[in-house]
Formats: sequence, C-alpha cells, structure tokens
Amino acid sequence: MMKTPETGREVERIAGRIAASAAGAEGKFRTDSALGRRRWRAAVIGNLNFPKSGGLAGSRRDLLRGMDGG
Repeated sequence: MMKTPETGREVERIAGRIAASAAGAEGKFRTDSALGRRRWRAAVIGNLNFPKSGGLAGSRRDLLRGMDGG
C-alpha cells in the first residue's frame, strides 16, 4: 500500500499543505517527493536564510508551524 500511486498523491498533497502553511510567514518553501525502496517519501525544503522569517531559528519555527497545519 505504501508504494501505490494513490499513496504518492496523498503524500504530495500533505507536503503541499505543509509548505503552504509554512510559507504564511513570507518564507520561500518547496516540496519534493519520491518513491523509495519501501514507501513514498516527501520533504518540505525551506530557504533557511530568508531574512523576513528571522534566519535559521525563524525558518525552523515556520516549518514546524507548517507541519502542524499539514
């Protein structure tokens, strides 16, 4: 089940929600997903030096907030 196309779409949808929620703080975030050996995986990548979010600590805070929203 963890390798089906449907699961991949759901993983991508949730990663997109996380990125959208994190970007609410004016950061620049994107997603990436791939089918691994055993399951779909996704990541939300943030611009860690985005000045308006407060640098590294602010970007971490925004990503964590995004995960709550996802």
